[in-house]
Amino acid sequence: MPPAPRKPRPRSYDPAKLRAAVTAQLAHVRDAAAGLDEAQLALPTRGGERTVRDLLVRIALDVDLVARLIGEPAPPAREITAVEWPARTAPAGTAGITELAGSGAPETAPAAFLDAVADRFAAVAATTPPDRLLATPAGAMRLDDFLVTRCVELAARTDDLAAALGTGIRYDRQVLAHATRLLADALAAGAPGGSVEVRIPPFAVVQCVAGPRHTRGTPPNVVETDPLTWLRLATGRTDWATALDAAAISASGERADLSAYLPLSM
Repeated sequence: MPPAPRKPRPRSYDPAKLRAAVTAQLAHVRDAAAGLDEAQLALPTRGGERTVRDLLVRIALDVDLVARLIGEPAPPAREITAVEWPARTAPAGTAGITELAGSGAPETAPAAFLDAVADRFAAVAATTPPDRLLATPAGAMRLDDFLVTRCVELAARTDDLAAALGTGIRYDRQVLAHATRLLADALAAGAPGGSVEVRIPPFAVVQCVAGPRHTRGTPPNVVETDPLTWLRLATGRTDWATALDAAAISASGERADLSAYLPLSM
């Protein structure tokens, strides 16, 4: 009987780097929002259900949820870790979880709302212990774990914003790194094994999928892609066949088709 797949070692996170990453990416989004006129704010976004204005509000609320949860009583016990969060926000449950983050557009301009959210985040996140438990919509989590999930949300929704506006928006390197690694770890946790090596340079390499474990030399099953393509695949912004046809993924080996395991979140 083959040995059970080894569980990947949980990552540890630097709270100061996480806070700085969230702050920096929120600033990049705010800069993109500052010069938009009413016609641009009314543009549709992916899926066509929200406008750019709605998307900017959603980005702000995703971050503002940190301050809101810190202001609430701590839950009695931890329920999930960061790597378990994507499964709780998978497409089947997305609406129920994300809408709990808040709703309703503020009367202020999106850029002003983003500024206010950034100020609240800075005021509370730096003074709250990283092991403080938060009653998040997905389950009770440590603050540092929850900040990693904010990196995923920020990165994915920044990509949505850039696509809607047809322009590039800066990504904080640490936001993209944390988002890439968390989603790669979630794949390894959801499809445990060592038969496929997934490479997302320069941020992550994981092994996944049950089958013969690779130990040395060139792995027989290899998937490689860039961080933004991985983010889109893992969060359902694109699908495996589309990315493969666009040569945004290289996949070699009979087990290298990951379409059955994607998307992971949101």
